[in-house]
Amino acid sequence: MLDEILRKLLSGEIDVDEAKRAIRMFEYEEAGELAKVDVGRIVRTGVPEAVLAEGKDANTIVEISKRLIEKNGKVIITRISGNKMNEVCLNFKKMKLNVLKHEKAKMVVVKKREDMKKGGKVGILCAGTSDVAVAEEARITAEEMGCDVVCAYDVGVAGIHRLFPSLSSMLSEGVDVMIVVAGREGTLPAIVSALVDVPVIGLPVSTGYGMGGRG
Repeated sequence: MLDEILRKLLSGEIDVDEAKRAIRMFEYEEAGELAKVDVGRIVRTGVPEAVLAEGKDANTIVEISKRLIEKNGKVIITRISGNKMNEVCLNFKKMKLNVLKHEKAKMVVVKKREDMKKGGKVGILCAGTSDVAVAEEARITAEEMGCDVVCAYDVGVAGIHRLFPSLSSMLSEGVDVMIVVAGREGTLPAIVSALVDVPVIGLPVSTGYGMGGRG
C-alpha cells in the first residue's frame, strides 16, 4: 500500500498533502510483542486511541500509553482501578507528566500539556445513581475531546418529574448533543429524544434487576 501511495505521488496523481494523509492512515507503533498502537488515529478521526486497561497488567498499560503520549501529547486510560490504577499513575508521575486520576469513572488521563478548547457543548443525563460511573466516563471523555459538558444525574423515569427542570436547563444553555445514560430497560433515551431537537445518544448500562436483568 505504501508503494502505491508513493507511485501516485511520483506520477502526479496525488499531491504531497494527499500523500501525507494517506500514509498517516496506516501509522502504528509496536509496544513489545503484545500491541500495535494506533498512533495515527487522532490524525484520521480527531480522537486519539484510548487504552482499555481490562486484561492488561500495569507495565503493558504504561508501555502502550507512552507511545500515544509521545505522538499525541496525551492518553486516556479506561476501566482501570485499585492497585493497577495507583501503579500506572505512579509511573507517569515519575516521568513528570500531568496525571489526572478519576476513580469514580475508573479512568486515568495523562498529558504533557493542557488542551485547547475545540468548542461544542454536551449535555449528559443519567437515569440512576447506579449508572453514574458510566456517565462520568462519558463526561471525562467529552471534556478531553475539548467539549464543555453539562450534567444532571438521577433523573430516571421512575420519578420522571425530576427530568424536566434539568432538560430545560440544558436546552437553555445550548447543548449540541445529549448523552443519556440508563440501565435496566433503557427507557430514558427514547423519552428524551422525543422531547428535544438535538441529537440524542443512548448509552446503555449493565445495571438493574427483575425484568430489566443486568441492563
